[in-house]
Amino acid sequence: MNIRQSPSVIVIGAGPAGLMAAQTLLAGGVEVDVYDSMPSIGRKFLMAGKGGLNITHSEAHADFLRRYGQHRAVLQPMLDAFTANAVRDWMQGLGIDSFVGSSGRVFPAEMKAAPLLRAWQKRLRQNSCHFHIRHRWLGWNEAGDHRFATPTGEISVKADATLLALGGGSWPQLGSDGAWVSLLAERGIAVAPLKPANCGFDVGWSTFFTERFAGQPVKPVTLTFSDHHQRGEFLITQKGVEGGLIYTYAARLRDEIAANGSATIYLDLLPDHDAGRVADEIARPRGSRSLSTHLQSRLGLKGVKSALLHELLAKEVFADPAQLAAAVKSLPLRLIATRPLAEAISSAGGIEFSDLDENLMLKNQPGNFCAGEMLDWEAPTGGYLITACLATGRAAGLGTMNWLEKQSC
Repeated sequence: MNIRQSPSVIVIGAGPAGLMAAQTLLAGGVEVDVYDSMPSIGRKFLMAGKGGLNITHSEAHADFLRRYGQHRAVLQPMLDAFTANAVRDWMQGLGIDSFVGSSGRVFPAEMKAAPLLRAWQKRLRQNSCHFHIRHRWLGWNEAGDHRFATPTGEISVKADATLLALGGGSWPQLGSDGAWVSLLAERGIAVAPLKPANCGFDVGWSTFFTERFAGQPVKPVTLTFSDHHQRGEFLITQKGVEGGLIYTYAARLRDEIAANGSATIYLDLLPDHDAGRVADEIARPRGSRSLSTHLQSRLGLKGVKSALLHELLAKEVFADPAQLAAAVKSLPLRLIATRPLAEAISSAGGIEFSDLDENLMLKNQPGNFCAGEMLDWEAPTGGYLITACLATGRAAGLGTMNWLEKQSC
């Protein structure tokens, strides 16, 4: 590529998207400086991998793409160019083996994010990437240079191009605080409001239920919402529910609550038992045994699942075996509010793609490119979030080089 001699690019944000953009730019012969507001890089990446870094998913590519819902069309070219297999190859290139778990999710061999991040940062430094931590981006000055707040005072930085990868609005204590939204809005850039994604929901449990069961998993169950069914597990929280099965439906539940004030899901508490068997077992004479003992001995229904029945059903239902059996197979649970954005695993909303060109450059801010979670898309957990961050980071890096090449002509 015949671009001008050693152009310089600053990348603002040292999460997966920003680091992948930096790697792509360095490979193209561009000088790169990475700025981040936190005391060290990849804070949210490390936290996401604390219990095991699920970096991508091994399912068929067509199924993988469907996980991005209405955002699939705009993301597909980037995900086609950097697939789940490409993610694994990239990790291998850093000396990090990976494996496919029983659910199809892909993890580093050591499970944790830290070894991968260390290897990645080492490779970037070897390729002359310069890191500047504790530098909070404050937007542009009148000359178009970038302003940063640093421990020693405000500075301005000029570069041939800039790549913004500032994250969304979840987990603000780790750096993704959404402060960039107002800075871009001041420049007339369209930003869809940030909303919680992969989040929990409030239910309004009784004090007794909360004290006894908060923190306990509910498994296995099948959740039904709007004719969609999925088996899995979720967690009882102080306020309501959260966890993988809930996150799968989070976007639709969030939008339903916003539109109608609440959303009702239905839980099959005994997914391994057909409705006929459940009805027969509940209807059996129980003699002197309590109903709870009867349900436990005949169906293995106990603990938090049994408590959910008592928490959510009217007393008269327990006197009618047919109604009780129906509730065991389809227990309505009303969700009344979305948990705050700061608690969510990720955020929806962000820079609208209509304000970006094919290189992910801001149309009204030439030379400024964007990537990662600050773009307007969302996806469920399962490796889809990180993969898309990596793919958009790579695409924005390539787009930056394309623009620099045109500028040199």
